Amino acid sequence: MLQGKTAVITGGTRGIGRAIAKAYAGNGANVALAATRRTPEAEEFVRELRDRGVRAELYVCNVSDQEQVTGLAEAVLQDFPRVDILVNNAGITRDNLLPGLSAADIDDVINVNLKGTIWVTRAFIRSMAKQRSGVILNVSSVVGLMGNSGQCNYAASKAGVVGFTKSVAKEYGRRNIRCNAIAPGYIATDMTAALGADKSEEIAKALPLGRLGQPEDVADLALFLASDMAGYITGEVIAVDGGMYI
Repeated sequence: MLQGKTAVITGGTRGIGRAIAKAYAGNGANVALAATRRTPEAEEFVRELRDRGVRAELYVCNVSDQEQVTGLAEAVLQDFPRVDILVNNAGITRDNLLPGLSAADIDDVINVNLKGTIWVTRAFIRSMAKQRSGVILNVSSVVGLMGNSGQCNYAASKAGVVGFTKSVAKEYGRRNIRCNAIAPGYIATDMTAALGADKSEEIAKALPLGRLGQPEDVADLALFLASDMAGYITGEVIAVDGGMYI
């Protein structure tokens, strides 16, 4: 579905980003993965992707740092002839009730989740506009659509991603650049593992589908949206949440 294309994926070595990278590589795409650290596990994952017959490279970048993002774009565009797909997946949480949120809790989440999405998109959008094609996928959250107690900062950052997605779709549609957002619900990753088994089971029982999602559930949608099969879809926000937001 993505044969010969190149995808940049932030937060691409763990959780949802890792699953998207595997789905893309399995469908013929070369992948440029951005992570905050170059770990042995990340290096092993890159080798695993290369074994699938595609090119895979790892880059270290804190997406909240504009200079690092500029360096990321320069390095990727030097290593690859073009970028066809950008997945803004990097994200963090700092959960607490509103009075308990520190300035750092608010700033860190906004800087990574929202500003990081903006900086990375801005860094790659010119090359996409010049080639008059591209796909941008922003990983938001169902929490950004419905809110959640104890996550005011996170919900605000992910709601901002939704507005940003729609604006980019309007600005660059005439350049044949599509921009959509995915809004996952509770997905079984390291981030949700912090909830504990009892809380996860409680959440699962409340969902219409009766289970937490898997990273692959999100990756399947990301694969479709990045492919030519979704060529007339832009500016949309699609939930992958087991029916949580009905």
